[in-house]
Amino acid sequence: MRGFRFEVFPRHMGFFPYLWLVYVILPIYNMFKFDSWKMGIGFFLIAVFLVTYRQLYFEVEKRPFMYWLLAQLAVIFILSTWYHPTFMYMGFFSANFIGWYIDDRRFKTAMLIFFLVEAIPLAIYAPALETADLLVIIPFFLIMLLSPLGFRSLSRRQKLEQELAKANEQIHNLIKGEERMRIARDLHDTLGHTLSLITLKSQLVEKLVTKDPVKAQAEAREIQNTSRAALRQVRELVAEMRTATLPEEIRDARMILESAGIELVCEGNERLEGIPDLAHNIFSLCLRESVTNVVKHSKASQCRIRMETLENEWRMIVADNGVGIPNGDQRPAEGSGLKGMAERLSLIGGTIEARSSEGTVITIRVPIVIKNESRKEDETHEHPSGDRRGSAHASRRTGFFARF
Repeated sequence: MRGFRFEVFPRHMGFFPYLWLVYVILPIYNMFKFDSWKMGIGFFLIAVFLVTYRQLYFEVEKRPFMYWLLAQLAVIFILSTWYHPTFMYMGFFSANFIGWYIDDRRFKTAMLIFFLVEAIPLAIYAPALETADLLVIIPFFLIMLLSPLGFRSLSRRQKLEQELAKANEQIHNLIKGEERMRIARDLHDTLGHTLSLITLKSQLVEKLVTKDPVKAQAEAREIQNTSRAALRQVRELVAEMRTATLPEEIRDARMILESAGIELVCEGNERLEGIPDLAHNIFSLCLRESVTNVVKHSKASQCRIRMETLENEWRMIVADNGVGIPNGDQRPAEGSGLKGMAERLSLIGGTIEARSSEGTVITIRVPIVIKNESRKEDETHEHPSGDRRGSAHASRRTGFFARF
């Protein structure tokens, strides 16, 4: 059949089912002590036991689970009564599966059957066993009877963790859906009318440009004012959508790095006073991505984050003492997150540079836009090479990163 793929055990179980098979070695070894015909029947029963062991993993929370469990207990009972009481230890396999029962009634029924399967062989052979053997068998017998309780507690905890993870994922999806609806609603309410007005006025200008140029110029000026208002509305929306600040991102980064065994050293002013909301948001996203790269790829023991406000730019430097960039490549690579950061920064005229220097050094720059034109002209007149001077000054200030 197309698409059919045989599995010995369910993939999501990992190596756990295979590890338990080690304990089948002892029953197989003991079976060689019996006569040939009895040994043949015994190996057949062990083979049936292994089949039930495999099937129980595939029949969890299904009706056949109970039948396969009863078949396994029947094999253990036959081996323990007809061969030797040491085969009672195979009950640890069944104890594990009994612990998977969530329903109290089924669990108690399975425990009663399990007790009878283990207690009857012990009662039959107890008079013939020596005291030393009883002192070994009875503690194991009691542990085996109590083990389903422990397995059940563990199974319940795992199930609760899975349900909690699923609930958190659903909550996360609902939050994202609600956030999309809110953004769409805000965009429609705030920008829909404005953009419609710009469209109508641009059509009016097109008609008036030959008939009444003066009025067309007036309408064009109104379009400019309306577009500025739309831009202001977009900025307000971006400011409302911003979910994290740099101080919050640094706190999160500290927790993530500490959990990965990486020391975090922060330097400079993490608030970057005067930075626009959009630039602040993009800085926060870039910091998050940079820290993620340090944890995933650097193999570092220390990470340094420095925030700087220079004369002509805001700057953030994230440096680690790890393995560095392969081949010293400084281009934004696919899958590394650098390309995504570069695309975000391009929206605000920012740049990103990644280099290797006893680790990886990521430098993010965002220019400071001076709105007062006269002040800008004065500064340009006084310092015609102000950008170069600022860059040189910045390079001197970042000298402490040379060792990374």
